[in-house]
Amino acid sequence: MKLNELAPAEGSSPKKKRVARGPGSGKGKMAGRGIKGQKSRSGVAINGYEGGQMPLYQRLPKRGFNKPNRKKFAVVNLGLIQKFIDEKKLDAKGTIDEDALVASGLVRRKLDGVRVLAKGELTTKVALSVTGASKSAVEAVEKAGGSLAITAAQAAE
Repeated sequence: MKLNELAPAEGSSPKKKRVARGPGSGKGKMAGRGIKGQKSRSGVAINGYEGGQMPLYQRLPKRGFNKPNRKKFAVVNLGLIQKFIDEKKLDAKGTIDEDALVASGLVRRKLDGVRVLAKGELTTKVALSVTGASKSAVEAVEKAGGSLAITAAQAAE
């Protein structure tokens, strides 16, 4: 096989349809756009336009509400904290606070605080100091012999 013998598989690359190139092309004169009108012009995008009728997205009622001052917490599971302790990325001897979690790479950024959830198993005795925690997470940490201190005022549960 030589370079000049290389060719794509039959039918895999069809020729591009060249519009408005004379009557012989089959798409000559008005290039398949019809006569006059908005859609025959260039630069027209009529998405969601229903010809003067009220569009569907405006006929349907609005739903939901986004609270403008809502708090967004970085979420950490107990199983991940245990994994980072096992990998020596977190030091279980001292207090593990939000800055330590960020420094270890477990949390990317604190946002409005760090909240601990009870997913996973915690076997090490750990002293945690975070913004918030679920009740089951507090129980799991105390069951393992550790303590979980909630520093800032916890969001209402």
